[in-house]
Amino acid sequence: MIQILQENVAITLPENGLEEKLEQAGKENRKLIIKLGFDPTAPDLHLGHAVVLKKLRQFQDLGHQIIIVVGSFTARIGDPTGKNKARKPLSAEQVEHNAQTYITQLSKVIDVEKTKILFNSDWLNILNFSEVIQLLSKVTVAQLMHRNDFNKRFTENTPIALHELVYPVLQGFDSVQIACDIEMGGTDQLFNCTMGRQLQEAHQMPAQIVMCMPLLKGLDGKEKMSKSLNNTIGLTDTPNEMFGKVMSIPDSLISEFIDLTTDFTPEEKAKLQSKIEKGTNPMIIKKLVAKNIICQYHNEASAENAEQFFVNQFQNKNFEEKIFDPVLIDSLIHNGGKATLLELCHQLKGDLSKSAVRRLIENGGIQVDNTKVTDPDKDMELRVNTKIRIGKRGFFELI
Repeated sequence: MIQILQENVAITLPENGLEEKLEQAGKENRKLIIKLGFDPTAPDLHLGHAVVLKKLRQFQDLGHQIIIVVGSFTARIGDPTGKNKARKPLSAEQVEHNAQTYITQLSKVIDVEKTKILFNSDWLNILNFSEVIQLLSKVTVAQLMHRNDFNKRFTENTPIALHELVYPVLQGFDSVQIACDIEMGGTDQLFNCTMGRQLQEAHQMPAQIVMCMPLLKGLDGKEKMSKSLNNTIGLTDTPNEMFGKVMSIPDSLISEFIDLTTDFTPEEKAKLQSKIEKGTNPMIIKKLVAKNIICQYHNEASAENAEQFFVNQFQNKNFEEKIFDPVLIDSLIHNGGKATLLELCHQLKGDLSKSAVRRLIENGGIQVDNTKVTDPDKDMELRVNTKIRIGKRGFFELI
């Protein structure tokens, strides 16, 4: 059992903490309380979130109590983790909308019916100023400055607002409120999670252990998967989107995806890793990974159909035979039936910034009626039946 729970975990603090907590729970004949906190800063969950959620599901399947703490209060401050400037605070309306979307998507990985979902505004909103001061007195400035991002910004004379320093203290107080045994998170949350240990000890409570999962890299193979970096595979992406995105990852990322995103058995994972080492065509393995991911979040039939779509769309057919998404000309912003190629492509691929579209055009990534066009400022006449390919996966036809 403990071997399963320790699989893929990057950091356990203290190292033997999990074994001790399980033993303690067994003696007391109770469930462990496992916490995952998240600030609903964006409305969509992705495979990076699922790395931690799947570990929670393992605890849940063993009968332990999962508590999701929604940062309905802390999201309005903004987590400074990994940032070189203060996050823009969210409104209460944005937090509520994103939180409800998250909760719906959690059911794709964990059993929401058996999960407690709490909002930290329930206890943080009612603290009076005297209680806030008492809470802050339990943490020193020196401790907070041990955080890499705070230390880096201080060294570089980049402003650090006081409310940012308060953030990890408030997140740690969540653990006090729910008497947490184990807090889960990504490795970037290690400091915030250890704050929970410190505050529990300061309140004469048993200290939680911290289990941090590795950060899944995004589609670029460089940065962590993040909505803000537009390098994600969303849990609500369509099967075709999922398949195409997995096929687009760099070959160097295949091993990581096998370990962190699939639900293959350890033996199956080992076989796939062996095939990589022996030089098997990466595309073959990516297809297996893509189908496995789709089976987890959709179903087997969708996985088979997505593979067939990919083969037809990207491997077999010529330009004219591909499937193009219809777009009404009247739905586009234009000037007398004309628009620059940059403006047109940006409207068709709203998930790409204008600068990203410009680079794509200049690098030959745009085809109009099977002809590459590399001038972003070229005036395009919006004609019915014009077919446009944007990058590897964007196919549009004007109607």
